[in-house]
Amino acid sequence: MADLLKFVQDEFVARKDFPVFGAGDTITVYYEIKEGEKTRTQFFKGVVLQRRGSGNTETFTIRKMSGAIGVERIFPVNLPALQKVEVNKRGKVRRARIFYFRELTGKKAKIKDRRR
Repeated sequence: MADLLKFVQDEFVARKDFPVFGAGDTITVYYEIKEGEKTRTQFFKGVVLQRRGSGNTETFTIRKMSGAIGVERIFPVNLPALQKVEVNKRGKVRRARIFYFRELTGKKAKIKDRRR
């Protein structure tokens, strides 16, 4: 049964080609919003806290600061409304899930750049 489910997902769900990114990276996600008959593109720019799941159930969490309030959003990788993902900055972190980043403020909340 699991093989059949995996086969159907691989065949019929369109995979989008996004750049490679992980926790600590600063990315911009462009996605469509439908308001009645109209559609518009909105972006969400922030730091990736985690990538979770695999295959079609994979999601990633982004956190940004809106004024003095932290805003987090979870995006499924296969969301049809996702248009594109841009990697703005690569961050150097030691963990795959950086939930400690939520409590940091000021200069402590700065993530070092990863060198290439």
